[in-house]
Amino acid sequence: MPESTEVRRPVITPVRVVIALCLIAPLVAMVWVSSYAKTDPTLGGIPFFYWYQMLWVLISTALTMVAYKLWQHDQRSRASGAASVSFDKKGGASK
Repeated sequence: MPESTEVRRPVITPVRVVIALCLIAPLVAMVWVSSYAKTDPTLGGIPFFYWYQMLWVLISTALTMVAYKLWQHDQRSRASGAASVSFDKKGGASK
């Protein structure tokens, strides 16, 4: 039988909160239709309703890329941090 059967709970860090905000912001912006359901101001003859949504395609891409890079950084730092901590026979952490 394995000695350690503890359940790992998810860790909420500031980086992970930023990742969540990066992923939720485009969803909120697109679901809140009343904020952009209008024709003025136009941009090159294109009504606001359309160019606002197209702008969010670009913003969503950038935010998703930022979230992915932050996630990679978070995973690398957690892996290197876990490798530097060892456990003694009683289960206590020591460096």
